Amino acid sequence: MNKLKKIRNEKKLTVRALAKKADVSPSFISGIENNVANPTLDVVKRICKALDKKIEEIF
Repeated sequence: MNKLKKIRNEKKLTVRALAKKADVSPSFISGIENNVANPTLDVVKRICKALDKKIEEIF
């Protein structure tokens, strides 16, 4: 399990809920978690803000 998925699960967020908070599609979050999608820095920052974590804690 990658860090993003682990933290998302610890915060009890679904893929859909995190996607909504980060303003991206659920399939994109899933792709990042499964290492088939590469987020831009802007998306990384939005995901970190949604999870209240620093970049180095997740990626």
